[in-house]
Amino acid sequence: MKRIFILVVVTLLAVGSSFADEKTLIDFSKLTAGILPDENDVPTQNQATLMDFSNEATSNFTARQRRNMISSLAIERWDVVFAPSSQNITTKHLSYTRETESKAFEKVMGVRIHFPTGAFNSWAAVKPPFAIPAFEGTTVDEEGNITEGEEGAGTVTPSRFEGEADDEGKPQGGLGIIKNVGAIKSIAVNVYGLNFPHSLSVILIDDKGVEKTYFMGYLNFEGWGELRWDNPAYVQNVRNREVRVDPIYPDSTPYVKFGGFIVQKQANVKGGDFITYFKDVKLIYDQAVLEEERDINDEGRWNIVRDRDNSRNTTELQRLGQIQMQRELDLDRQAKEGPAFQRTPGADDEE
Repeated sequence: MKRIFILVVVTLLAVGSSFADEKTLIDFSKLTAGILPDENDVPTQNQATLMDFSNEATSNFTARQRRNMISSLAIERWDVVFAPSSQNITTKHLSYTRETESKAFEKVMGVRIHFPTGAFNSWAAVKPPFAIPAFEGTTVDEEGNITEGEEGAGTVTPSRFEGEADDEGKPQGGLGIIKNVGAIKSIAVNVYGLNFPHSLSVILIDDKGVEKTYFMGYLNFEGWGELRWDNPAYVQNVRNREVRVDPIYPDSTPYVKFGGFIVQKQANVKGGDFITYFKDVKLIYDQAVLEEERDINDEGRWNIVRDRDNSRNTTELQRLGQIQMQRELDLDRQAKEGPAFQRTPGADDEE
């Protein structure tokens, strides 16, 4: 009896100490542009996250327009979106993201936000150019060619936005998606402060499409620092947790995707230009389902998860494709300046 009791205690301690996993949700050093150079031979897209939306286009689009219906999570393609009361031509024109050299991390995301100068509260969100796909099994080569992944009975292809796999085939994160996420214990952001009194929040989106905003803290410090949110409702002791027994199959394991940052300016704070830099966002979380060997390969027999995920993937691509097509049409509708309207450099200086 004594030996059995000791075994049970050791087991409980082991379970309690291995509850939470730590993984990088998004790492901006992995989102540098490396393929598809422009006319100046400067790469414009990130290989790991390249998406082609031309398959969702109608036959009315030209071949050139279809070639332009590609996008990725390359740092300089992210959007800065303002609160309606702060959005105008000036704030939008002077707010953008830039791929930036860092001595500490090589490459990071630099952000410039031009807040209105009026004495009122304001916020701006730094968001990815498209909603990060949760079920994307294609591969991308160095030329930007996208190839469909191989499908077979009993296989569920991980999204390439989960990051590269390790030697055991487990995705390592860093490209915007983490799957099998239960309770979140902590969120950490590696951010560079320049003594601005603005606050920073992180947006996460769960598998049900629910957006949640987590307040991380203030940026009134200098240099690289870690802002951290700790879940006040997280229960560390397994004895105090609510016991739940959920069906294992065919429910898909829950996930979280990165939805962006929110920077807030108070009314008593001076507006104008704000600068910061981001390296990564990390999560500490419980596994929703324990990864274990099972006697029967349920998915191999029924293919329920694969079929459901493929359906959701198609719906997601159609929605993203519509957004990308509208952007391409807006680009074609922009005014084109002819030679008569092009300013000659230095002309204003000649008398």
